Amino acid sequence: MGEALAKQTAVEYLAWEPKQEERHIYVRGEIFAISGGTFEHNEIALNLAVALKSHLKGAPCKVGINDMRVAVEKADCYFYPDVFVTCATRDTQDPKITEVYEAKLIAEVLSESTASYDRGAKFADYRQLSSLEEYVLIDPDARTVEVFRKNASHIWELHPSNAASPSVSLNSVGWQGNLADFFG
Repeated sequence: MGEALAKQTAVEYLAWEPKQEERHIYVRGEIFAISGGTFEHNEIALNLAVALKSHLKGAPCKVGINDMRVAVEKADCYFYPDVFVTCATRDTQDPKITEVYEAKLIAEVLSESTASYDRGAKFADYRQLSSLEEYVLIDPDARTVEVFRKNASHIWELHPSNAASPSVSLNSVGWQGNLADFFG
């Protein structure tokens, strides 16, 4: 993550951000610009979003992509994840909302510039969401998918997928697939 552009309260950020040409995340009072992704990055996120949207058709859940914010109120943060799923009435009733508060699945496509942040501080912030059941990290270079899943004891466990073990399960939404669904 780069240098903070400004300091604002969350209320100021939420009023300011929609007027900006570029997207910005909010982390405990600091504003950071986020850059656009590559075609590969977008294709991977889109592959997952389309698979999840198709799978969840008819369910009360909604799939969101990188133009919507996920609010992490306990951590005082607002992020733009690559893909997320929410099934909470609070998040799904109004089609004009711009942020959700109860994501149950969040997926990030890693890039060289964001991988350590996505694995570390951002994941720590996301874990403050009591609704979050799975956090998915997709590595386009290694062609791997890491699913971090909260178990019954609320401990996060890693479920990796790679060429030797290509099956991917997203239990939070009942989806089964494989690496080709992400990188196909």
